[in-house]
Amino acid sequence: MTLEEYISLHSSPENETLEAITRDTYVHVLNPHMLSGHVQGRLLSMISYMIRPRRILELGTFTGYSALCLAEGLAVGGELITIEHNDELEETIRHNLSRSPLGERIKLIIGDAVEQLSELKDAGDNEFELVFIDADKREYSTYLDLVYPLVPIGGFILADNTLWDGHIIDPAYDKDKQTLGLRAFNDKIKEDDRFEQVILPLRDGLTIIRKTK
Repeated sequence: MTLEEYISLHSSPENETLEAITRDTYVHVLNPHMLSGHVQGRLLSMISYMIRPRRILELGTFTGYSALCLAEGLAVGGELITIEHNDELEETIRHNLSRSPLGERIKLIIGDAVEQLSELKDAGDNEFELVFIDADKREYSTYLDLVYPLVPIGGFILADNTLWDGHIIDPAYDKDKQTLGLRAFNDKIKEDDRFEQVILPLRDGLTIIRKTK
């Protein structure tokens, strides 16, 4: 048994809907490894339950797994808005969200995250206590600037893939644009006194960020 298998075995199990989404994603969708998966999904759910947010914003839906995990901890009457750029996944996402009662509390937007974030910012009445960033790695720093005014002081931002399978410290990836984008994001967070942060070595790295100013 590997350590990863041990951790999975001793973490709360997925529900039947999430198990089905996992199976279907691996059978029918390209790059199924992009799915958050069992242990990270349970962590996202746990963090959401700890915060009990009224509103959650997710950038990068993929097949809907992480959105359903995050939605588990929503406050009564709360909602989750999730943005996905790949319109070819829309039918799959909507089907997967419909498999759970939580899907009724999730609003899917198909479009470019930068454009949609700008619209949310311009609306002026949007505030999210929890944000999950898991979209284009090259745009993480831009996403951070755009979500900053949408998050109240004391709110949380989660950023996925911040260790990028170890590429983040590997000189062989010094010209890879996604790696460079993640390095820039990690450095930006480290140097910004408006945030406190910690990187968890879970899967590809998950950074938990708290807005302090």
